[in-house]
Amino acid sequence: MAGSEETLKKKLQDENEMAESHETRTLTDKQKISKESLTYSEKIQDKGKEPPEPLWTTFADSVVKLRIDHSCSQTPITVHQMFKETVDKYGPLNAMASKKNGKWEKITFAEYYNLSWKAAKSFLKLGLERFHSVAILGFNSPEWFVSAVGAIFAGGIVTGIYTTNSPEACHYIAYDCKANIIVVENQKQLDKIMQIWSRLPYLKAVVLYNDSLSERHPNLYTMEEFMELGNEIPDATLNDIISSQKPNQCCVLVYTSGTTGKPKGAMLSHDNITWTAAHASRAGDMQPAEIQQEIIVSYLPLSHIAAQIYDLWTGIKWGEQVYFAEPDALKGSLVNTLKEAQPTSHMGVPRVWEKIMEKLKDTSAQSGFMKKKVLSWAMSISLERNLSCSGSDLKPFRTRLADYLVHAKIRSALGFSHCQKHFSGAAPVTTETLDFFLSLNIPLYQAYGMSETTGPHCMSGPYVYRRHSCGKAVPGCKVKLVNEDADGNGEICFWGRTVFMGYLNMEDKTKEAIDDDGWLHSGDLGRLDKDGFLYVTGRIKELIITAGGENVPPIPIEDEVKKELPIVSNAMLIGDQKKFLSMLLTLKSALDPDTSDPTDNLTEQAREFCQKIGSKATKVSEIVATRDQAVYQAIQEGIDRVNMKSTASVQHIQKWTVLERDFSISGGEFGPTMKLKRLAVLEKYKDEIDSFYKE
Repeated sequence: MAGSEETLKKKLQDENEMAESHETRTLTDKQKISKESLTYSEKIQDKGKEPPEPLWTTFADSVVKLRIDHSCSQTPITVHQMFKETVDKYGPLNAMASKKNGKWEKITFAEYYNLSWKAAKSFLKLGLERFHSVAILGFNSPEWFVSAVGAIFAGGIVTGIYTTNSPEACHYIAYDCKANIIVVENQKQLDKIMQIWSRLPYLKAVVLYNDSLSERHPNLYTMEEFMELGNEIPDATLNDIISSQKPNQCCVLVYTSGTTGKPKGAMLSHDNITWTAAHASRAGDMQPAEIQQEIIVSYLPLSHIAAQIYDLWTGIKWGEQVYFAEPDALKGSLVNTLKEAQPTSHMGVPRVWEKIMEKLKDTSAQSGFMKKKVLSWAMSISLERNLSCSGSDLKPFRTRLADYLVHAKIRSALGFSHCQKHFSGAAPVTTETLDFFLSLNIPLYQAYGMSETTGPHCMSGPYVYRRHSCGKAVPGCKVKLVNEDADGNGEICFWGRTVFMGYLNMEDKTKEAIDDDGWLHSGDLGRLDKDGFLYVTGRIKELIITAGGENVPPIPIEDEVKKELPIVSNAMLIGDQKKFLSMLLTLKSALDPDTSDPTDNLTEQAREFCQKIGSKATKVSEIVATRDQAVYQAIQEGIDRVNMKSTASVQHIQKWTVLERDFSISGGEFGPTMKLKRLAVLEKYKDEIDSFYKE
C-alpha cells in the first residue's frame, strides 16, 4: 500500500506542475491555436515573462482571467471553500431529503460534506486524473450531489449526461470530456455504458446507485462499495489537491443540447459556480438559512445548468434544504412531493408551468356551474389587480375574499402553500401562461441566461419584476444589445463573472461566441427599456427569413395562435426561404400516466372547446381523419384573427395543418428540458411542410 500511496503522491505532484506551468502542447496542423488561448509556457517563451491570463480557453487544464467588477467584487473562491463556509455556518441543518421505502431520509450539511470527502478519496483510488471528468447519468438524488461535489474535491470535472440520451449520445460526451469514472443510476443506464465501454479509452470504472448488480464485471461497483474504496487514501493527499485548486480553473462541464450541431461542452470555473450561486440567487431574493431556510424540490435534469445551479450549488451556498422528487415526477408524482416538501421557492421550465395550467383548466372544466363562476370571479379580480399599473388594491376586501375562497385552496392543492417565489427559465413563457398564474396570485419570475452564463445572467424577483420581462442583469454583470433594428431589438450580449471559460476542444465555436472585446453573444434577440429591464423577443437562428428577405420572429406569432385557440397545444411557424408563412399545429391531448407521452384523447379543455363550436369529437384522430368541419373552421377563424393583428401582410399565416400527435420528448420534437427542437421538427414533418409549397 505504501508503494501505491507514493505513486499517487508523485502523480499529484506531476499534475500540479502541469496545472501551474501549462506546458506547451503538441498540436497537429489542424489544431492551430489562437493567441487568446495560448498556454502559459507558450506565452512565456513568446514574451519572456508571464503574460496576463486570457478571457477564454478551450483546454480543461487552463486558467482564465476573471471578469471582476468593482460594483460586486466578491473575493474569488473555489467550490470547496464555499462548501467549507457553509458547513461552518449551517452544519447541523438538513441539506437533503430523499424518500426510501416511503419515508423521508435526511442528511445534514456536515454529513453531506463528509460523504463528498469520502467520495473524493474513492475517485482518487479509482484513478481519477486532474481535469478529467466524472460523468453522471441518472435522475436527481443525494448520490448525484455527492458524486458531483466529490469529483470536484478530487480535482476532477463533473459532467452531467441526460438520462434520455442514446448510447451513442452518451459515448460522444463521455469520450469528449475524458471521463475516468461514470456514475449511473440503474440497470437501464448501465446497459448504455456497457455497450460503449470498449470505445472509451479514458474510462476506468463505473459506479451504480439505486440498483443492485445483476452480474459482476471488472471495475464495476455499487455505490456502497465505491464509498469504501478510498478509506486508505490519506486525508493529506486529498487536502493537497484541494489546496492546489484555483477559482479560475474548470470544475463543471455542461453540454448543450446539440439541436444545432454537435453538443458543445461549456466549461465553467469554480468562480463561475460560486459567484453565480451567491449573486444570481440573491437577485431572485433567495434567503440565507440564518434568515429563513429555503426549501426546494429537485426534479429537472441536473445535466442542464438551470437545475444544477438552482438545486445543487445555490443549495450549498445558502444552506437550502433540497427534497428530491421521484423519477416519474413529470409523469404526475411531482405534486405529491410538493405537498409533502412544502417548498418556499420553486422553479419550472415553461412547459412544466403550461402542464400545470392545463391540468387546472381540465379540473375546472369538470366542475359544477357554481364552482366555475366562483373561480372565474376570483381569477378576474386577481388579474385585474396584478395588471393595474399602480399595483395598489382598490378593493382589498374582494381580493382577500377571492384569495381565501379560491386561490389559497388551489395553491394548497399544488403544494405551494408556503411558496413565496415561483421561477420560470430555460425557454420563453407565453403570455397566456403568465396571465393565468398571475390570476392565481402566482407571479412567475423569469430568469434568463444560458449554459455559457452559468444559468441566470438576468433575474426577476419580488422586487425586480415587470410582466413579460426577464428582469435586470444580476448586480456585477452587464448586458448590451448589438446590431439594433428600428424597433430597438438587437442581439443580447453578456459580460460578467457568470460568463464561461470556453467550449472544450472547440476553438472556432468559442471564437464565434466570444467577440474580440470579450463579450459573449447569446444568439437571442431582445430589447432593453429605459430602466434596464430586458425583454427577450426571439432567437437569431430561429428568425425566419422569407424568400423576399423579410425577417419574421416566430415566437410572438406562435404565442398569439395558442392564445386565440385554446385547443392548440403547440404551434410552429414555417417559412424560412419560402414565399409565405405556414404553420404546424398540434391539439391538446391527455398524457399517458405511465410514459407521459401524448395519447389520442383530447383534454377536458379541448373537448369543451369542441362542444362550444358544435363538434362531438373526443379524440385527435377523429378531428384529423375527417377534417372535422367545425374544428377546422374555428381554427381558420382563429388564424384569421391573428393575421388581422399582424403589422404586415408578410407575417400572415397562409396555410396550416393539424398533426396527428402532440409534440413530446420521446417523439423527438422536444429536448430534455422540453424546449422545441425546430430543426428536428422540420425534418420529421418534411412531407407535410413540402405540401404547403407545392405549386
